[in-house]
Amino acid sequence: MNESKIKEFLDSWTKGVIDIGKAYSKKEDFEKEALKFLSKHYAFKTQQILFKPTFTKEKIFRNNLEDALSYFVKGRFSEDNGFALKPWEEINLQELNILDEKNLSTAMGTLSFKPVSSSETTLVAFTFIFCLEEGEIKIKIHHSSPVL
Repeated sequence: MNESKIKEFLDSWTKGVIDIGKAYSKKEDFEKEALKFLSKHYAFKTQQILFKPTFTKEKIFRNNLEDALSYFVKGRFSEDNGFALKPWEEINLQELNILDEKNLSTAMGTLSFKPVSSSETTLVAFTFIFCLEEGEIKIKIHHSSPVL
């Protein structure tokens, strides 16, 4: 893993979130799109994951595939409004700090989320710890929160 690969991964992650919302808006199978996104970006297939989504208060952590899916597209928990279903028009990387060591790569930064229906943006701070799963970069630990 290196800086360019991590930036490429983050571009794919932001595009994936936007694509879920587009599928929802077009009345397509957005849950299938979300499962594809989770499979591509998180190491649920082979590893234990720690996931603290941006906007959670009741069920703070979503450490399995079903709970993560619920956060992105509604479902299991009453507080889940479908983070990816907003839908988002743009998600822009504002700041990126990378720590790359032997067996550990970490990205910490901020993302600006702009919904389709508004000009206001939401700034989110994130920390992703990456691993390799079948030779692909995946998120093993995800922590994010709104910047107030």
